[in-house]
Amino acid sequence: MIDLVLASASPRRKELLEQIAVKFSCLPMNINEDRHPQEDALSYVQRLAQEKALAALPQAGEFAVLGSDTIVVLAGNILGKPKNDLEAKQMLEMLSGQSHKVITGISLCRKVNSEPQILNEVVTTQVTFDVLTREQIAAYVKTGESLDKAGGYGIQGKAAVFIKNIQGSYSNVVGLPLHETSKLLMAFDVPVWTD
Repeated sequence: MIDLVLASASPRRKELLEQIAVKFSCLPMNINEDRHPQEDALSYVQRLAQEKALAALPQAGEFAVLGSDTIVVLAGNILGKPKNDLEAKQMLEMLSGQSHKVITGISLCRKVNSEPQILNEVVTTQVTFDVLTREQIAAYVKTGESLDKAGGYGIQGKAAVFIKNIQGSYSNVVGLPLHETSKLLMAFDVPVWTD
Protein backbone atom coordinates (compact mmCIF):
# COMPACT_ATOMS: atom_id res chain seq x y z
CA MET A 1 0.00 0.00 0.00
CA ILE A 2 1.31 3.45 -0.92
CA ASP A 3 0.39 6.98 0.16
CA LEU A 4 2.43 8.98 -2.36
CA VAL A 5 3.92 8.95 -5.85
CA LEU A 6 7.48 10.27 -6.19
CA ALA A 7 8.10 11.78 -9.63
CA SER A 8 11.81 10.96 -9.47
CA ALA A 9 14.28 8.11 -9.88
CA SER A 10 16.80 9.71 -7.51
CA PRO A 11 18.16 7.12 -5.07
CA ARG A 12 18.84 9.90 -2.58
CA ARG A 13 15.25 11.15 -2.59
CA LYS A 14 14.05 7.57 -2.17
CA GLU A 15 16.33 7.07 0.83
CA LEU A 16 15.22 10.35 2.41
CA LEU A 17 11.51 9.49 2.07
CA GLU A 18 12.22 6.02 3.49
CA GLN A 19 14.00 7.71 6.41
CA ILE A 20 10.72 9.37 7.42
CA ALA A 21 8.74 6.17 6.67
CA VAL A 22 6.63 7.52 3.81
CA LYS A 23 5.07 4.74 1.74
CA PHE A 24 5.57 5.66 -1.90
CA SER A 25 6.10 4.40 -5.42
CA CYS A 26 8.36 5.98 -8.05
CA LEU A 27 7.20 7.37 -11.35
CA PRO A 28 10.15 9.24 -12.90
CA MET A 29 9.23 11.96 -15.38
CA ASN A 30 11.41 13.14 -18.25
CA ILE A 31 10.72 16.82 -18.82
CA ASN A 32 12.58 19.54 -20.71
CA GLU A 33 14.97 20.99 -18.11
CA ASP A 34 16.21 23.90 -20.22
CA ARG A 35 16.23 27.19 -18.36
CA HIS A 36 13.96 29.92 -19.71
CA PRO A 37 15.56 33.22 -20.77
CA GLN A 38 15.93 35.62 -17.80
CA GLU A 39 14.66 32.91 -15.39
CA ASP A 40 16.27 33.25 -11.96
CA ALA A 41 17.50 30.22 -10.02
CA LEU A 42 14.60 30.09 -7.54
CA SER A 43 11.95 30.31 -10.27
CA TYR A 44 13.79 27.75 -12.38
CA VAL A 45 14.09 25.08 -9.69
CA GLN A 46 10.49 25.59 -8.53
CA ARG A 47 9.17 25.36 -12.09
CA LEU A 48 11.02 22.09 -12.72
CA ALA A 49 9.71 20.55 -9.49
CA GLN A 50 6.13 21.51 -10.34
CA GLU A 51 6.39 20.37 -13.97
CA LYS A 52 7.66 16.96 -12.82
CA ALA A 53 4.81 16.59 -10.33
CA LEU A 54 2.13 17.71 -12.79
CA ALA A 55 3.52 15.41 -15.51
CA ALA A 56 3.06 12.40 -13.20
CA LEU A 57 -0.34 13.47 -11.84
CA PRO A 58 -2.49 11.91 -14.63
CA GLN A 59 -0.98 8.49 -13.85
CA ALA A 60 -1.11 8.86 -10.06
CA GLY A 61 -4.83 8.21 -9.65
CA GLU A 62 -5.97 9.17 -6.14
CA PHE A 63 -2.46 9.68 -4.80
CA ALA A 64 -0.56 12.92 -4.24
CA VAL A 65 2.57 13.40 -6.35
CA LEU A 66 5.86 14.82 -5.10
CA GLY A 67 8.15 16.52 -7.61
CA SER A 68 11.54 17.94 -6.69
CA ASP A 69 14.62 19.44 -8.29
CA THR A 70 17.95 20.49 -6.77
CA ILE A 71 20.54 22.88 -8.18
CA VAL A 72 23.84 24.35 -7.02
CA VAL A 73 24.38 28.09 -7.47
CA LEU A 74 27.82 29.67 -7.27
CA ALA A 75 28.18 33.44 -7.79
CA GLY A 76 24.92 33.50 -9.75
CA ASN A 77 25.87 30.56 -12.00
CA ILE A 78 23.76 27.39 -11.91
CA LEU A 79 25.79 24.19 -11.73
CA GLY A 80 23.74 21.19 -12.78
CA LYS A 81 24.87 17.60 -13.10
CA PRO A 82 28.24 17.31 -14.87
CA LYS A 83 28.10 15.58 -18.25
CA ASN A 84 31.54 13.99 -17.86
CA ASP A 85 34.63 13.79 -15.64
CA LEU A 86 36.16 16.95 -17.10
CA GLU A 87 33.08 18.99 -16.31
CA ALA A 88 32.97 17.48 -12.80
CA LYS A 89 36.60 18.54 -12.21
CA GLN A 90 35.84 22.05 -13.46
CA MET A 91 32.86 22.35 -11.09
CA LEU A 92 34.87 21.18 -8.09
CA GLU A 93 37.67 23.62 -8.95
CA MET A 94 35.06 26.42 -8.97
CA LEU A 95 33.59 25.29 -5.62
CA SER A 96 37.02 24.94 -3.94
CA GLY A 97 37.40 27.42 -1.08
CA GLN A 98 34.04 29.05 -1.88
CA SER A 99 30.54 29.23 -0.43
CA HIS A 100 27.67 28.25 -2.68
CA LYS A 101 23.92 27.74 -2.41
CA VAL A 102 22.06 24.48 -2.80
CA ILE A 103 18.48 25.21 -3.81
CA THR A 104 15.69 22.62 -3.92
CA GLY A 105 12.22 23.16 -5.29
CA ILE A 106 9.47 20.92 -3.93
CA SER A 107 6.02 20.57 -5.45
CA LEU A 108 3.21 18.44 -4.05
CA CYS A 109 0.17 17.99 -6.29
CA ARG A 110 -3.10 16.09 -6.13
CA LYS A 111 -6.40 16.09 -7.96
CA VAL A 112 -9.36 17.69 -6.23
CA ASN A 113 -12.60 17.54 -8.25
CA SER A 114 -10.50 16.87 -11.38
CA GLU A 115 -8.45 20.05 -10.82
CA PRO A 116 -4.82 20.03 -9.64
CA GLN A 117 -4.21 21.33 -6.12
CA ILE A 118 -0.57 22.40 -5.74
CA LEU A 119 1.67 23.21 -2.77
CA ASN A 120 5.16 24.58 -3.49
CA GLU A 121 8.25 25.32 -1.42
CA VAL A 122 11.82 26.40 -2.19
CA VAL A 123 14.61 25.71 0.31
CA THR A 124 18.13 27.18 0.23
CA THR A 125 21.20 25.95 2.13
CA GLN A 126 24.63 27.57 2.09
CA VAL A 127 27.60 25.21 1.83
CA THR A 128 31.26 26.22 2.21
CA PHE A 129 34.01 24.08 0.71
CA ASP A 130 37.56 23.82 2.01
CA VAL A 131 40.32 24.58 -0.48
CA LEU A 132 40.81 21.44 -2.57
CA THR A 133 44.01 20.27 -4.22
CA ARG A 134 44.05 19.03 -7.81
CA GLU A 135 44.91 15.59 -6.45
CA GLN A 136 41.84 15.59 -4.18
CA ILE A 137 39.60 16.65 -7.04
CA ALA A 138 41.01 14.02 -9.41
CA ALA A 139 40.70 11.29 -6.78
CA TYR A 140 37.10 12.25 -5.98
CA VAL A 141 36.02 12.37 -9.62
CA LYS A 142 37.60 8.93 -10.08
CA THR A 143 35.15 7.51 -7.49
CA GLY A 144 32.28 8.17 -9.92
CA GLU A 145 30.19 10.01 -7.31
CA SER A 146 30.19 13.28 -9.26
CA LEU A 147 28.28 12.36 -12.36
CA ASP A 148 24.66 12.20 -11.17
CA LYS A 149 24.80 15.06 -8.68
CA ALA A 150 24.21 18.80 -9.01
CA GLY A 151 27.50 20.63 -8.57
CA GLY A 152 29.43 17.40 -9.08
CA TYR A 153 29.49 16.26 -5.45
CA GLY A 154 27.48 14.32 -2.89
CA ILE A 155 27.58 15.59 0.70
CA GLN A 156 26.35 12.20 1.93
CA GLY A 157 29.28 10.45 0.23
CA LYS A 158 33.03 10.85 0.10
CA ALA A 159 32.76 14.61 -0.55
CA ALA A 160 31.69 15.05 3.09
CA VAL A 161 35.38 15.59 3.89
CA PHE A 162 35.41 18.70 1.64
CA ILE A 163 32.63 20.49 3.54
CA LYS A 164 33.91 23.14 5.91
CA ASN A 165 30.56 24.60 6.92
CA ILE A 166 26.85 24.25 6.24
CA GLN A 167 24.11 26.76 7.06
CA GLY A 168 20.61 25.37 6.71
CA SER A 169 19.09 22.01 5.93
CA TYR A 170 21.50 19.09 5.48
CA SER A 171 18.83 16.91 3.83
CA ASN A 172 18.28 19.71 1.32
CA VAL A 173 21.89 19.32 0.16
CA VAL A 174 21.36 15.56 -0.16
CA GLY A 175 18.35 16.24 -2.40
CA LEU A 176 15.12 16.70 -0.40
CA PRO A 177 14.63 19.01 2.59
CA LEU A 178 12.78 16.74 4.98
CA HIS A 179 11.41 19.36 7.36
CA GLU A 180 9.67 21.33 4.62
CA THR A 181 8.68 18.21 2.68
CA SER A 182 7.02 16.67 5.75
CA LYS A 183 5.01 19.89 6.30
CA LEU A 184 3.68 19.71 2.73
CA LEU A 185 2.91 15.99 3.05
CA MET A 186 1.01 16.49 6.30
CA ALA A 187 -0.99 19.32 4.70
CA PHE A 188 -2.23 16.71 2.18
CA ASP A 189 -2.74 14.07 4.92
CA VAL A 190 0.13 11.90 3.69
CA PRO A 191 1.40 9.99 6.76
CA VAL A 192 4.97 10.69 7.91
CA TRP A 193 6.59 8.04 10.16
CA THR A 194 3.33 6.62 11.39
CA ASP A 195 2.13 3.01 11.35
